[in-house]
Amino acid sequence: YGDGGYLPFSDIPNDTLVRWDELTGSSAILRHNAGHPDGSTRDHRGRLVTCELGSRTLTRTEHDGTVTVLADTFEGTRLTGPNDVIVKSDGTIWFSDNGAGIRGNYMGYKAPKEMPYRVYKLDPRTGALTIAVGDMERPNGLAFSPDESKLYVVDTPDGPRTTHVYDMVDGKAVNGRVFFDATPGFADGIRVDTEGNVWCGFSGGPGQDGVANFAPDGTMIGRILLPERCANVAFGGRKRNRLFMTASQSVYALYVEAQGCPGG
Repeated sequence: YGDGGYLPFSDIPNDTLVRWDELTGSSAILRHNAGHPDGSTRDHRGRLVTCELGSRTLTRTEHDGTVTVLADTFEGTRLTGPNDVIVKSDGTIWFSDNGAGIRGNYMGYKAPKEMPYRVYKLDPRTGALTIAVGDMERPNGLAFSPDESKLYVVDTPDGPRTTHVYDMVDGKAVNGRVFFDATPGFADGIRVDTEGNVWCGFSGGPGQDGVANFAPDGTMIGRILLPERCANVAFGGRKRNRLFMTASQSVYALYVEAQGCPGG
């Protein structure tokens, strides 16, 4: 979004990628039978990289509209359902694979769990896929700090849901620890602004649902309350200062005095 003047977003149960046009305010189907798409981002060439829960693949939409499968297996076993994705400045693609595509038929196709849920790192130049985070129960949203010295990852197991931070050392995520625990509220998709604040799609009921904003030290510094749960957030517009929020049945937008980091 920004250079094209439109926002792509996912309608997971309807298996559709939707395009919202900034100029006209209208929406149109970008792609149907899209593999039950979830989180998306753009790579450094402006191509859309999408997590597909139903097809259990990570894909890239080329400039001519064709779709390239970037990852669908790890060491011979099918992925469980890529959920959210970011692109690092070196071009590597980091994505969570957390079983959302196999837990039921609403967002994918029910299937047995064949391997642990993880965050993976993909080098699109070589196709090499490696485990980036393997110590979470169900990793979800993820984002890098502005200088990429830290990686934030949301964990959404059946029990308490927390957001963690890892140090980036020699291209690896190490020293994982809790960044914040806002129980009963919890994060889903996250993005980071240029000041290092973490913006989270947030759930937890009245007074919690919407977006929560955390300072780099983990202190909550702001909220945007919405009348429904919010899953994912993204900064858009030419100045990256318009926050888009995908909630249960709506997409909200708000101009903020913050700029999102590239790569989210």
